[in-house]
Amino acid sequence: MRMFLKRFAFLSTAAAVLIFPIAAYPSESWFPKVEIVPRPTEGGIREDVPRQYRDRYEKWKAELLSTEFGRRQWDAYATNPSFVLTIRVSRGKDKGAGTDRFQWDEQGNFVGATITLGHQIDEGYPNPIYYPVLSSLSSDATSYLISGRILAATKLSHELGHVNQTASANAAMIEKQSKLIPEYTSIFLKNGHNIRDRKLIELAEEIGGTPIEIWESREYWSEVTAMKYLKERIRNEAFYCYVFNKIRINVQTYARDYVDRFEPAALVPCSK
Repeated sequence: MRMFLKRFAFLSTAAAVLIFPIAAYPSESWFPKVEIVPRPTEGGIREDVPRQYRDRYEKWKAELLSTEFGRRQWDAYATNPSFVLTIRVSRGKDKGAGTDRFQWDEQGNFVGATITLGHQIDEGYPNPIYYPVLSSLSSDATSYLISGRILAATKLSHELGHVNQTASANAAMIEKQSKLIPEYTSIFLKNGHNIRDRKLIELAEEIGGTPIEIWESREYWSEVTAMKYLKERIRNEAFYCYVFNKIRINVQTYARDYVDRFEPAALVPCSK
């Protein structure tokens, strides 16, 4: 069933948007672009938060920093003089978040990125198909009501995971992907969504997978990061097992090809 859903997302973008929006075919705008800038000498975290959102943002941030894992994520950039991480809060993102504006210097060092948080990220849950951790924080009428601040901090942890991934990635491969993914997408949309097209197979081999495979791999790595934060943050909460049993089911249902990335806590039934 999981593979059918993912193939369906591939084959019928419009229908996929109606059934599960996040599973729509990723556009090239969702992938890192290589931007060359001078190496910064006064790095750190720059917070671009409009006054009307400052109070809620500080609560989200405090929730992240209430854990040792979250503090390590934050300090990795707050104390780095050669890297500028910009964190913005924008009405345009609404309940979502995104990471872009990846920057390198002329020597190939990763030196900058921008995380944009929606002004309502303490609400809204993405689909479990690609977000088995974030979606686990949703509740129903008979279960626990989990704080929106925890949800927001988990989304921020997920985005910080994207920055970490890019820091460890090969800049040359990212540049190649940013150039060839638009070509792949153009062919895919014109050939009747035939991923067996010989040119598409060649492009996939050159860029390390199809765009959807590359994209979903990045999202699952960031979900692993979010899970590490969440595991520490809610380990003493009454809803710990409720959340981690949902993560286990989501991973086994939709991310079986990636189970090795997730800690055993996501794969073993919880009876705490």
